[in-house]
Amino acid sequence: MSRPAVSVRASARDAVAQVVGIRASAIRAVAFGAADQMASSTESSKPPVVPLIIAGRGGHGQVVRDIAEATGRFAVIAVVDDAFQASELQNDGVWHCSVDFVPELLRAHPDGQVIIAIGSNHVRRQFVGRLALPEARYALLIHPGAHISHRAAVAPGTVVMPGAVVNAGARIGAHAIINSGAVVEHDAIVGAYAHLSPRAAIAGAAIVGEGAQLGIGSSVIPSIEIGEWSVLGAGAAAVKDIPARVLAVGVPAKVRRELD
Repeated sequence: MSRPAVSVRASARDAVAQVVGIRASAIRAVAFGAADQMASSTESSKPPVVPLIIAGRGGHGQVVRDIAEATGRFAVIAVVDDAFQASELQNDGVWHCSVDFVPELLRAHPDGQVIIAIGSNHVRRQFVGRLALPEARYALLIHPGAHISHRAAVAPGTVVMPGAVVNAGARIGAHAIINSGAVVEHDAIVGAYAHLSPRAAIAGAAIVGEGAQLGIGSSVIPSIEIGEWSVLGAGAAAVKDIPARVLAVGVPAKVRRELD
């Protein structure tokens, strides 16, 4: 295989940082209701609860729903999935309906937001293209048990799960998944649609490209880049750059094959 090594210049880093978008103060306000900044405020000054539509009914969708409920900032109004053929109101007051009902639901709830609760990075990107919603229509879900530095930034559509850590200067792109116990160290970049599996860790200034997947317990040493849409296997350790669209496994990680 003759793929070139991955390289990212400082200008590219700056571009990603600009795209990411949400400052940590806003993250805290959205994820935690700014509870630590509003301890002395009255009940009436708390942010309003946001109606939330969850796209995806599978196991990942159930976890995302738990996180939304744990924040206290969202009220789940519907779960949408192509497996649902008709609209049906559940006993808990949540609608189950097809994805085609999303525009109607948003018209009925002008302040509502959507989260794509699908584990596959490729399918998550397809859903975003299919819905064609403005960025502001996507929720940012951060479990109260996660730590997000006030000097980090996380884009809309992303889910950060319990025990995850995102340290100072880190940038997380849109519709990413930072799974349970995953660590994004200082100044690291995680691209849009990427997924850090449980207990995956990337060290300072490392880069995880768009749509890349880091397996459970994998690690990336400082300043190393994982190329776009590549997969780093469970328990693997990346000690040199991994090209785009490949599967790399082992310690140290070695490229096994190309991916479509």
